[in-house]
Amino acid sequence: MNKTEREHDAPSYWVGVASASHVRRGVCGGFAQLCHGKSAPLRRMRQGDWLVYYSPRTEMRSGEPLQAFTAIGRVVDDHVYEYAMSETFVPSRRNIEFVRCREAKIEGLLDRLSFTRGKRNWGYLFRTGHFKISREDFMTIAEAMNAAIR
Repeated sequence: MNKTEREHDAPSYWVGVASASHVRRGVCGGFAQLCHGKSAPLRRMRQGDWLVYYSPRTEMRSGEPLQAFTAIGRVVDDHVYEYAMSETFVPSRRNIEFVRCREAKIEGLLDRLSFTRGKRNWGYLFRTGHFKISREDFMTIAEAMNAAIR
């Protein structure tokens, strides 16, 4: 196996952004839904990749500020599917096997994560709704969340 093939087999690590209440629905249902139901961010992930959710607020619009990592899980398969939540809202979803964890405030991690360290406007990246992070950053977050990563 050459280097490119090994890199292809290695999982990627992602951050998804959603309110804590939306994350809870996904954890209960075993799915991820990102960027207001768009399929493109979900299609960037592959089976075996890891996703950690960051929740800026408890609720989408009116919730209290939270600024915490709230769930962590592994992409189960390569299937992105649509789910009709109402007649007018049919978002895309992806199956995720979430692991037990605790919420971890980002405040204590800002100086430890490469994508926030030394950045006054660290929250700007989270506005994209979905982005890739390094394995090291992922493991730092997973440790803070006391997540059982295998």
